[in-house]
Amino acid sequence: MDVTEILEALNREQRSAVTAPKGSALVLAGAGSGKTRVLTQRVAWLVQTEGLSPFGILAVTFTNKAAAEMRARIEEHLSMPLRGMWVGTFHSLAHRFLRAHWMDAKLAQNFQIIDADDQLRLVKRVLNNLAIDDKKWPAKQAVWWINAQKDEGLRPNHIQDEGDLFVQTHLGIYRAYEEACERGGMVDFAELLLRTHETLLNNQSLLAHYQDRFKAILVDEFQDTNAIQYAWLRVLTGNDNKLMVVGDDDQSIYGWRGAKIENIQRFQHDYPQSVTYRLEQNYRSTGTILGAANALIEHNDDRLGKALWTELGEGEPVTLYAAYNEIDEARYIVDRVKQYADEGRAFRECAILYRSNAQSRVLEEALLRSQLPYRIYGGQRFFERAEIRSALAYLKILSQRHSDAAFERVVNLPPRGIGDKSVQIIRETARADNVSMWQAAHHLVASAGLTVRAKTAISGFIDLIDTLDAATEDMDLAHLVREVVESSGLKQFYEKEGGEKGQARLENLEELVTAAQTFDPDDVPLFDETVQADMTLLDEFLSHASLEAGEGQGDINQDSVQMMTMHSAKGLEFPVVFLAGLEEGLFPHQMSVEEPGRMAEERRLCYVGVTRAMQKLFLTYAETRRLNGTDRYNRVSRFVQEIPPELIQEVRPQTQIVRPAYQTSHQVSRVAKEVSGTQFELGQKVMHNKFGEGWITNYEGHGQQARVQVKFDDVGTKWLMLAFAKLEAV
Repeated sequence: MDVTEILEALNREQRSAVTAPKGSALVLAGAGSGKTRVLTQRVAWLVQTEGLSPFGILAVTFTNKAAAEMRARIEEHLSMPLRGMWVGTFHSLAHRFLRAHWMDAKLAQNFQIIDADDQLRLVKRVLNNLAIDDKKWPAKQAVWWINAQKDEGLRPNHIQDEGDLFVQTHLGIYRAYEEACERGGMVDFAELLLRTHETLLNNQSLLAHYQDRFKAILVDEFQDTNAIQYAWLRVLTGNDNKLMVVGDDDQSIYGWRGAKIENIQRFQHDYPQSVTYRLEQNYRSTGTILGAANALIEHNDDRLGKALWTELGEGEPVTLYAAYNEIDEARYIVDRVKQYADEGRAFRECAILYRSNAQSRVLEEALLRSQLPYRIYGGQRFFERAEIRSALAYLKILSQRHSDAAFERVVNLPPRGIGDKSVQIIRETARADNVSMWQAAHHLVASAGLTVRAKTAISGFIDLIDTLDAATEDMDLAHLVREVVESSGLKQFYEKEGGEKGQARLENLEELVTAAQTFDPDDVPLFDETVQADMTLLDEFLSHASLEAGEGQGDINQDSVQMMTMHSAKGLEFPVVFLAGLEEGLFPHQMSVEEPGRMAEERRLCYVGVTRAMQKLFLTYAETRRLNGTDRYNRVSRFVQEIPPELIQEVRPQTQIVRPAYQTSHQVSRVAKEVSGTQFELGQKVMHNKFGEGWITNYEGHGQQARVQVKFDDVGTKWLMLAFAKLEAV
């Protein structure tokens, strides 16, 4: 492709950035503004017009997929293979540098890169060697702390503990971990960048070579760089005016994992001769969607400033649905998806985005009930998540002591000093004696087959399960689940993990309690009545969880509804987008209210969610939401209120969604008393063959597909589907 063709494909702002004079530049590229095109065509321009060698250009991005796409586009523009060109992620380019200069970096020639799992295992060994209690100082927390220090460019000798026990302990772990890596010739991901940066600083001739070699340095997604990445770029740039960075301060959403929005905000200070280019024309979304996004993000301070616009027309208004509860919210979303499918649209055109992974459970159930295919992008289905599977394994071993799979999963989770060797002995004993691992563990504790330490640890696990069983004997299902989550140590274990990941795990465990509280086997019939009569409610719940986990997501090539967190959605686009759970405390997340700077990042995250929509945007919130077994009455999110009302079309629940009696008489008067299409009505006394007598207090839906809420005299309140419940009027 020649220069003329390159320029003809660009708008005015893109052309200005691509053809900018050699020198440092900041390209503020709004969502959907074609920043990848600008980056790749800038490289082609530098080679074809400015006469630079493609091997004298360094182009950096954040994912291997993005790097591969960038390389392919550059090769297409230049019509030549570029295997030796320095295009890649920060980590891949640092790895390439260290392989070439392993001696200067003081590494073994055959050094090994260890992944996250290997790093965690190594830290666990370090903790064991230091005789540090893994329960008090979890290995995952230590890994997070070590990586955070490396991302800031800090070695142990740079850090002062100042009498802080937390810092003091982790500093000791960091030192021992570095020594173990050195002995084993191992390098973790964070070390790649830090070691490269240090090697360049400590070897002036090597630094001079690379500063002279790279005549131009281009960086994508600059707003996501951390401290060491920016330091690495500044060292390679030196005193030359040759760094072009492309990014969007309004899409900086990874502060929780070390990204520094300050980098893009201070770029002009660090490079005073730089020129700023703004890409504001959006090729993705309608004018209404962009108007909502612009109005939302304007509430953030310290922005570099830009306003997105489009030539695609105004489009439909943003639809806001005020659901009665999370079940009604999920029903509404699924109904809209079905409506689009009935109009001949593909399921994959619809994306459901949420702030917290825990929100996916109710949405998944609604999709499964309607038999709509779906995929969770970049994550797992609710009942397949590790923390949920662990909690369910504890519940299963309470109900079925002879479940070997459950025993193996939780016998040392949280860690209680039962090693792989002890588990292997239990496994082999069970196989030899043709008994369960639970029985084999009992036998080994009473015999000479284990060390004293192992016997004590296994005996402690057996006592824990027996004590839990006795303590929860008369508890209802929700209280049983809550007790297991807390008394097993799982809750404390994930609290210590910390960070966004640990918080997500805790929220998922809370949602499991809610799932137990709202579970009704008559609502989700799994077995015929003769089988059901012989099962406890816990057994039915476990069976329900297993079947939902076993449903399997849609095949990657199957036309499926896309589900994901807001963070996972960055970089993607969909014709129809649903943003679910827009309530204070959920989105913005409660933690953002408590931590400085977090509210601005939450707003940027909402901005990212809004700008994923191409043609139609739905915003939904629930007036009541059950979390951790408790109904919460949250206000609508401030983010909704920050969108101009003239851009929003509000939809209220249909008349078959009934408000509880505590609401105002005006609200109740708008609601039908009869359960539409049935012989039942609010306040009617009914009989259920399993739960006894009760009164209908609420309902949703129509006819035999309607669900009614019944307050029973003996077992409390339950939701039942009329098609299966076999209720009789009294």
